Order: sequence, then structure tokens, then C-alpha cells
Amino acid sequence: MIGVRDLSVRLGEREVLTGVDATVRRGEWLAIIGPNGAGKSTLLKAVMGALAHRGEVDVGGRSAATLKPRERARLIAYAPQTPALPPDMTVFDYALLGRTPYIPYLGRESRHDRDVTASVLDRLDLAEFAVRRVGELSGGERQRVVLARALAQQAPVLLLDEPTTALDLGHQQQVLELVDRLRRADGLTVITTLHDLTLAGQYADTLLLLARGRAVACGEPGKVLTEPLVGEHFDARVMIEPGPGGRPVVHLVRGEP
Repeated sequence: MIGVRDLSVRLGEREVLTGVDATVRRGEWLAIIGPNGAGKSTLLKAVMGALAHRGEVDVGGRSAATLKPRERARLIAYAPQTPALPPDMTVFDYALLGRTPYIPYLGRESRHDRDVTASVLDRLDLAEFAVRRVGELSGGERQRVVLARALAQQAPVLLLDEPTTALDLGHQQQVLELVDRLRRADGLTVITTLHDLTLAGQYADTLLLLARGRAVACGEPGKVLTEPLVGEHFDARVMIEPGPGGRPVVHLVRGEP
């Protein structure tokens, strides 16, 4: 569904990404991991077309460079790490913004657009919040509203930049379980960036490890989350052991007192 070939990004005088390759099959979940400054968010933004880049990005077999903005928005939905949430806007109206690619210029949303939005809010258990103002919501509720706007686009590809940022443990699990259920039900292709290596290993089908702007490992979680790779690229002492379903769980190892 998504193909990235030899992708490089330069921001100012700095080469942020260099020669990154990745393939994500339809319905697959790819988690991009790596230390701070590795280029994780930059890669997401390049895939969605928000940053100029060298190399190629294909979406559903089509070159992303040939897609018009509205065409791209019907194929790829993106939820940023720190979205601008107008505090006085209602939950319904904010989620309805996801229908923008389908609304004619100078036109208004249709009954279908409103029905799609209402259906998404219902699936995310947000229907009771439809008339609430976004500024009145808790952190976990706001994350679900951001996800609702992205899902209202009805795009087959969902890009999520650190969807668990600033959430407590329970809300992290709720958001990732929700994404996983929707992915399986609707056949969505999901690409996320995640700081928490154990969460990445528990939920994603494939991990892409970036370090210093380059892809240094890609594959099943158990092949990427190894003590040598994590120790080298995160400069951390860790112990990694099998968790539920054999997926890797990463533990920090305290140094000698």
C-alpha cells in the first residue's frame, strides 16, 4: 500500500533523512522507532507530502508526486503529534473537518458527510461528546477526537505521529487497542511513530528502526528489538524477553549504584 524508495529530506543545512526504503502492505501496521532526532516524524510528514523530499513515495501503486492534494487526502489521513485543537469548537465540528477532501470548494458539507462523521464518533464512543467543546475534554478524549477527524477522511492509510504522547498507561492502551480494532475491521494500513519500544513491539506487525536519519533495521519486532540493536542505537542498557504471544518486552537495566 505504501512504498518508500531512497527517500531523503534536507531541512536547512541538515540532512535529516538519507536513503530510507520501506514497504508497508495493505492492512499492515508499521511502527517507526528510533532515538530522538532520528527523523521519525520527518519520515511521516514526507510520506504524507508535507515536506519536500528526494526519492519516491508510492501510495496504492500510484506515485504520490502525481497526486493532487485532495486526491492524496482521500488516500492518506494524518494525525500530528501536537494538533491544533480549537478549544471552542465542538467535537462534532472538529471531526467533520476530516470530510474536507470531499466537500466542493465554496460548498458545504452534505448529509452524507455528517452521517459519516456521526458514525465515526459512535464507533469511537464519542457520540455523547458531540456537542461538547474540545477544550473541555481530557487528554484521552482529545486523542480519540483527533483520531475521529482522521478516520472521517475514510482514507485507506492512517499515519499517526506519537498517538500516545502525554497519555497515562490506561489511555495509551485504549488508543492503541482502538487503532488495532479499526485496522482489522476496516483493513486500514497504519504507520505510527512510537517512543515506547515495548508498545511498538506489542502492536505493530513490522518495526523500522531509524538512527541518525538512516534505516538501520526493519522486520518483525523480535528481529528488530534485540539487546545489541537497542543498546547501540539508544545508548541504553536493556534486557529484552518474550512477552504475550512471544512479542518482545524491553526492560531498562539499572546501572551499578
